[in-house]
Amino acid sequence: METMKGEVALNIPSEKAWEMYRNNEILSRINPDLLSAAEYIQGDGAPGSLRLFKLGPAIRNYVKESVEKIEKVETGRSVTYEVIGGDLKEMYDPYRVTFSFIPIEGDNNVNKCIAEWKAEFKVSAPATPPPEKAKDAALRFLKSFDNFQLSY
Repeated sequence: METMKGEVALNIPSEKAWEMYRNNEILSRINPDLLSAAEYIQGDGAPGSLRLFKLGPAIRNYVKESVEKIEKVETGRSVTYEVIGGDLKEMYDPYRVTFSFIPIEGDNNVNKCIAEWKAEFKVSAPATPPPEKAKDAALRFLKSFDNFQLSY
């Protein structure tokens, strides 16, 4: 299985970023070009829940939607899910992603965190490249948290 990861620094506390990521209503408004809708189709975000992501026009040529089964939740810190339906499932099997929000320690960093995206995957379709586009889209989306939180 291959691994890919990336991170962005956010000018918001990790608790706030975590709250934004876990709230479907907020998540659907952060950057509609990248993610137009998020909803729990089964459960409430605990392990075993199913979450549907409908992706926006900026990446629709790559992935339209993804159904994810939440595997693990470290409250206030990270969530891990496995894609069980949608375009990514056809290209990679398995495709497991972890989003983490890590506080930056230090005197002047109380209101900052690192948002990390990590994917573990196995390419299942011939000629399918590693998910660079998914990584780039995820990191752009996480960086959007900074601008959105100003109006939140």
